[in-house]
Amino acid sequence: MDVNAAVAAAAAIAGVLTGVIAMLAFRWSERDQKRPTRTSLHTDPVLPPGVDTVLSVLRSSAVVLDEADAVVKASSAAYALGLVRGGKLSVDPMLKMARDTRRDGEIRQVELDLPRRGTGRGEALAVSARVAPLGSRLVLLLVEDLTEARRIEAVRRDFVANVSHELKTPVGALSLLSEAVMDASDDPEAVERFAGRMQIEATRLTNLVQELIDLSRVQNDDPLEDAEPVGVDELVAEAIDRCRHQAGTKQITMAAGGTADLHVYGNRGQLAAALGNLVENAVNYSPARTRVGIAARRVNAAGGDHIEVAVTDQGIGISEKDKERVFERFYRVDPARSRATGGTGLGLAIVKHVAASHGGEVTVWSSEGQGSTFTLRLPEAGAARDRAHQHPDLDDEVEESPEPSPYEPLPAPEVLP
Repeated sequence: MDVNAAVAAAAAIAGVLTGVIAMLAFRWSERDQKRPTRTSLHTDPVLPPGVDTVLSVLRSSAVVLDEADAVVKASSAAYALGLVRGGKLSVDPMLKMARDTRRDGEIRQVELDLPRRGTGRGEALAVSARVAPLGSRLVLLLVEDLTEARRIEAVRRDFVANVSHELKTPVGALSLLSEAVMDASDDPEAVERFAGRMQIEATRLTNLVQELIDLSRVQNDDPLEDAEPVGVDELVAEAIDRCRHQAGTKQITMAAGGTADLHVYGNRGQLAAALGNLVENAVNYSPARTRVGIAARRVNAAGGDHIEVAVTDQGIGISEKDKERVFERFYRVDPARSRATGGTGLGLAIVKHVAASHGGEVTVWSSEGQGSTFTLRLPEAGAARDRAHQHPDLDDEVEESPEPSPYEPLPAPEVLP
């Protein structure tokens, strides 16, 4: 009996102690939850009212840091640029700026070149970083991506430099030739020879200025403001007529073929200039007694039919490294030949801008020593599509026509001398 009483008393004491310990643990846990911790400081409620909303609409990448340099808030753009990793700011110069601003409260700004992650090519990412205090404990970092702006500025500088160089060449030649004419005033043959050279340089200067005006116009104007259905046959005939004299001088045969009665929608003048530039380039870069082919066809596409106009030559061809740059302004595959023919290096740049502004594109296939094929691809005019549906034989003709080979000029049912 005494033993049982002792056991019961011991159990009661143990139960009371367990209850006391559990109550103390609960109180201690409750107090820890109320105490500020580093994790609790990283939550959104520590941001001043309205800051979260403002940061969400900013175009710049935004990062908010607390007094422990932990990220409280970061925009999706900041993660995309690789500024934030593992809850920390990963760019050391920006982190140092944030610490200095937290210490003295001064706003700081700097431009940095950061390695572009994931490309493996060492490309730099140009950014502008601005740091400012946000309240008493937080620091706001705003980062603007300047990469595209710098690229455009570099293109502008190159363009101005190239224009200056291209203008100086014929102007300088005219100045020297005029002096030569004055010195040879008593030699009629020399005067005639120098005057002929002056005429060539004056023509080159005129062409350069005109192409600069054309390039500026296609870049700034909206071609759809004066858009109309334009017959592809008319554009091809105009391009051939434009280059007839040059082709005749070199005994080059120009052949037109493909599907007839096709129409595209756009600015007639710009489209004629683009196709004319392609045909003129083909003639200029082709050897004597060869052939230049121009052919058009309809291509079925999910978003609407397109018209492809291919210009094929049997010229010197273009290397792989040059194919990526042939549409750049003032870039020449063969500078010596281009200057001999009066080329300005702007023709293909104009073609590219015209194609893009009309919702199309221009592509090139080429192999050195085998010639080149430039293809202008444009959306078909709606009226032309309606006529095609009313005449199924046209659709059948397109489906059955074989794919033109890029290794030789396209088939040409009509040869224009």
